[in-house]
Amino acid sequence: MTKELSGRVAIVTGAGRNIGRGIALALAEGGAAVVVNARANHAEAQRVVDQIAQSGGKAIALIADVADGSAVDKMVAAAVAHFGRIDLLINNAAVRAEQAFEEMTLQQWHAVTAVILDGAFNCVHACLPHLRRSGAGAVVNIGGVSAHVGAAGRAHVVTAKAGLVGLTRALAHELAPDIRVNTVTPGVMATPRPAGQPLPAHHSLLHALVARRGVPEDVASVVRFLCGPGAGFITGQNIQVNGGAFLA
Repeated sequence: MTKELSGRVAIVTGAGRNIGRGIALALAEGGAAVVVNARANHAEAQRVVDQIAQSGGKAIALIADVADGSAVDKMVAAAVAHFGRIDLLINNAAVRAEQAFEEMTLQQWHAVTAVILDGAFNCVHACLPHLRRSGAGAVVNIGGVSAHVGAAGRAHVVTAKAGLVGLTRALAHELAPDIRVNTVTPGVMATPRPAGQPLPAHHSLLHALVARRGVPEDVASVVRFLCGPGAGFITGQNIQVNGGAFLA
């Protein structure tokens, strides 16, 4: 592929590992300068920056909890001060906890929804003036297949990820024609998990037709396409990247 994103600047939240890292690398490969966001682990984010730099790209690591509006405002200001503009926003940051609903506290509910939903609100709100000025502004929200098939023990995650699809559709109407807004929804992914953490129970219920789990590059390539000129007529969509595990 060509450097179709050359001259553009992207913010990727939760980009220190897994899908977020894959997206940051893919956008950089497309020519974009990338803001690699992480909530707390600067070393992890910096490793992604270093990998992009080693390939000849441009990136910086910025720490911010996306659930904190003031922290997001500072991150966006720092990104603009460094790169001069923002063209692309990828809302990937998420918390994927498991807890039986009967035992779930409101604090546990908010811990998940604040990162996924409030985080998307905070980031779009802070980036909006810059995205409008871009001339090629695009927002991509990263959903989750459980929002469409459900999952026990994940009422907070399922609700928040489903909310991202609603936000995508609302913003596609409200921000057109200046900014395109889409959701990319990964299926069951073969990404590393903390030691001792079991796979989510709903993973055993989903079987991809392509007979493998997804990898970050599967999702990242679709995000890269949606950010580029070839997707200029696509907005308000929820694109499933799940190997056929769920047919929308």
